[in-house]
Amino acid sequence: MMSSRMKHALHCCLFITLITAFEVFTGGARIGDLADPSAGVDPWQQYGVFATCLLYFFRLLALLSLPQVVFNFLGLTLYNAFPDGVKLKGSPLLAPFICIRVVTRGDFPQLVRRNVKRNLKRCVDTGLENFMIEVVTDKPVGLSADHRVREVVVPATYRTKTGALFKSRALQYCLENGVNMLSEHDWIVHLDEETLLTENSVRGILNFVLDGKHPFGQGLITYANEDVVNWVTTLADSFRVADDMGKLRLQFSMFHRPLFSWKGSYVVTQMSWERQVSFDNGPDGSVAEDCFFAMRAFKEGLTFNFIEGEMWEKSPFTLWDFLQQRKRWMQGILLVVHSPIIPVRHKLLLAVSCYSWVTMPLSTSNVILAALFPIPCPPLMDFLCVFIGAVNIYMYVFGVMKSFSLYRFGAVRFVLCILGALCTIPFNVLIENVAVIWGLFSHKYRFYVVSKELPASVTV
Repeated sequence: MMSSRMKHALHCCLFITLITAFEVFTGGARIGDLADPSAGVDPWQQYGVFATCLLYFFRLLALLSLPQVVFNFLGLTLYNAFPDGVKLKGSPLLAPFICIRVVTRGDFPQLVRRNVKRNLKRCVDTGLENFMIEVVTDKPVGLSADHRVREVVVPATYRTKTGALFKSRALQYCLENGVNMLSEHDWIVHLDEETLLTENSVRGILNFVLDGKHPFGQGLITYANEDVVNWVTTLADSFRVADDMGKLRLQFSMFHRPLFSWKGSYVVTQMSWERQVSFDNGPDGSVAEDCFFAMRAFKEGLTFNFIEGEMWEKSPFTLWDFLQQRKRWMQGILLVVHSPIIPVRHKLLLAVSCYSWVTMPLSTSNVILAALFPIPCPPLMDFLCVFIGAVNIYMYVFGVMKSFSLYRFGAVRFVLCILGALCTIPFNVLIENVAVIWGLFSHKYRFYVVSKELPASVTV
């Protein structure tokens, strides 16, 4: 079997080769005798001042995504992208108490009960001793009696001081005196109702809490495990896998700060610091509660780290859910960016990333406009635009390589998965554009819950 270092070396070679090929054959690097389609074009005379300014403005919008693209490139190359299994660096008996907290609305009790049972067994099999699983729900889900499982039902009458909503309200309820059972030095692992632990993630969490240097941590989530319900959404989510191993890993491993925020699941926090930061952030901090929490922790000067070991989730089962998920993320992050509570210096990179998303309908129009209305641009701008496109395309390829096993699928199906992921790019761009336009002109204080309850007949 190929070593992890060899896999990483081959991945880096493929990555750099793809970027080089794109730069050369699209004219981004302007090497050799490749003709520049805009050579000899005077846009100010040919298109007029207003149209020319608009064309240059659209071209510049594409550069808003450059910071996160650079982070993804460095994260995928500087750190081993295919590490071996996680090894424990200390005894589980010496680990502090760990509460695995699952927040749910309670609409899918069978899913919650099944995953609690699986996660409980996974923890025990991995050697975790000092822990419990706590399910926080708006509706009772009927968990089976177990001394390591606790069900907390949030009263319908409960209100936070700032009027937090949705998941933020439930998370804040757990921190209230009389409800909270944890001590200041205990740790909390936040999961969504569909998230499944793996042995590697349990070991990674143990290593993280035993180290104790950082109060917050997060790791990789993959979406192509066990039965695949919807191949289109699962392959589209391969981009998110690469984003975790690139941007997320670099910001936490090198800078130990949530420069671009983080996700809402596979979140590990120390109890005392979670209570200090709090989830009671009003309606603006309730749509993307994870992002608001991270920015507040950043403001407080608290540090983060990347946790080795992956967890498993499912991609949305329908295209409608996929669209609604993206719309909520965009709306929630936009509320965080516009919140006066978070200083600009702490949310600057998040804001740039968010506005690269918000302006996506305009920046993607460059694909058509560049062909119909070529304009001369500085060589550096052309190089960077091609670099952004090449890195984003490769992230789908990497996401498949990280999510699907070559030994499990075989070479032919593995290659087909890569091609399938590349084919989802137009679909993903379309969904993101629709989500942006819809999100900008619709009510922003809603929390759409994506169904992850497996249907009776699973398509594989």
